[in-house]
Amino acid sequence: MNPKVDFFFDKAKQWQKEFEKLRAIALDTGLEEELKWGCPCYTYQEKNIFLIHGFKEYCAILFFKGALLNDTDNILIQQTENVQAARQIRFTGLKEIVDLEKVIKTYMYEALEVEKSGIKVPMKKTKEFEMPEEFQKRLDENLLLKEAFEGLTPGRQRAYLLYFSSAKQSRTREARIEKYIPEILNGKGLND
Repeated sequence: MNPKVDFFFDKAKQWQKEFEKLRAIALDTGLEEELKWGCPCYTYQEKNIFLIHGFKEYCAILFFKGALLNDTDNILIQQTENVQAARQIRFTGLKEIVDLEKVIKTYMYEALEVEKSGIKVPMKKTKEFEMPEEFQKRLDENLLLKEAFEGLTPGRQRAYLLYFSSAKQSRTREARIEKYIPEILNGKGLND
């Protein structure tokens, strides 16, 4: 038990009992407990295995390499279609956690074994993401912009492509692209 993590549990206004139970289960694994992104994160040799977090509708355990777990109980959830590696087990009450305690521990230990094995989640390459034609046109017209975009990290490139292509109307895509051209030219990501 890491006293720095108490901050998360002490400030929780919702899911208090659920968080306490999930923490007890997580501590049974023998993993290191740390505070990352404002959430309790459980690590092995400085590698993130899973974390506990909460939302308005549910609290959850998020497995960083959840896509590699054998989801024999069919309880892992991919948060959005663009999340490649992480998977959640969601809870809306303490009884669910108590009823699934053995299953939760099994998933936690499997996540640890996946990390120990060194297996990596096969990630889509940036070129596999949809390139909005409006952005491709801008890249073709502006060599400086193209070089700046290609100089960004793959994660930053993907974030821009997902953001630009998520707009339903061409006019909206163009406005988003126009707004972020200066950021791309300055080597910044969407959320920098």
